[in-house]
Amino acid sequence: MNDVVVSPLLWAGFILLILFLLAVDLVLVHKKDEVISTRQAIRWTIVWVGLALLFDGWLWWRFGSGKALEFLTGYLIEESLSVDNLFVFILLFNAFAVPVIYQHRVLFWGILTAIVLRAAMIVGGTALLSRFGWLIYVFGAFLVVTGVRLALRKEDEAPHPEKSWAFRTLRRVVPSTSSYHGHAFFVREGGRWIATPLFLALAMIEVSDVIFALDSIPAIFGVTLDPFIVFTSNIFAILGLRSLFFAVARMMDRFAYLEYGLSAVLVFIGAKMLVSHWVHVPAMGSLGVVILLLGSAIAYSLWKSRRDVPESEAIVEVKEKS
Repeated sequence: MNDVVVSPLLWAGFILLILFLLAVDLVLVHKKDEVISTRQAIRWTIVWVGLALLFDGWLWWRFGSGKALEFLTGYLIEESLSVDNLFVFILLFNAFAVPVIYQHRVLFWGILTAIVLRAAMIVGGTALLSRFGWLIYVFGAFLVVTGVRLALRKEDEAPHPEKSWAFRTLRRVVPSTSSYHGHAFFVREGGRWIATPLFLALAMIEVSDVIFALDSIPAIFGVTLDPFIVFTSNIFAILGLRSLFFAVARMMDRFAYLEYGLSAVLVFIGAKMLVSHWVHVPAMGSLGVVILLLGSAIAYSLWKSRRDVPESEAIVEVKEKS
């Protein structure tokens, strides 16, 4: 399927729209440091998902159903793979003891930077695939291996970003203090600027996003090579990540089997890329498989977590609801 013919003006318009939405979020909606409630986070998650669906509807009207289905499939893949990011965010916030009131600020600036980094990776990946078509098979094999490793990963292999070489290098290179100074990322002490733990947490979030992008961006290339669809689906998925974090952070233990769904999606997309020369999987087929795999993993996770709740806890939960 041919790429969307997008003028530079439309690219600029989309970027300005995203910057406007982020400015509204920071300046008007969350201009004060505050604890984001679950209800508020759910409302904003619905808003971001709604905006993505509206954009998808515009794509359908402007470029046809094929591109709209590609965007929706890519958006679902990127959003679901971002769930792994949420686990790392929780670990980082706990490791750096980031006060809940400042977590939204860290995620805001982290996602703003992630947009720039992912844009660069998408441009580079698209250029490489356009010049060296055989790289599609390399990406496909990489996704299959990553999916299998994710499925076989043991519970005790959970990442510890605060113990990584990246964090140790950051602490050596960037002078820092162990004390928080409000929501400041840097403070002036002894005549020089030094980083606060809030900046270190932000920097590690950026590192983790780059690492996860190495999986998610090749995955969407398995759906489409259209740079506009790849970029826009990525950005909309990232924009909803903050609200999704606060909406589900307290319920992450209920999605214990989601990783198996994600691993199956990676294997499916990787296999699709490996056989792309001989077998063409239509956009509707890819979307259906992705929804089936993720939906099954989520449904089983919720059913299993509900079934495993001790009887005493279940009674308390029922009383609280009543």
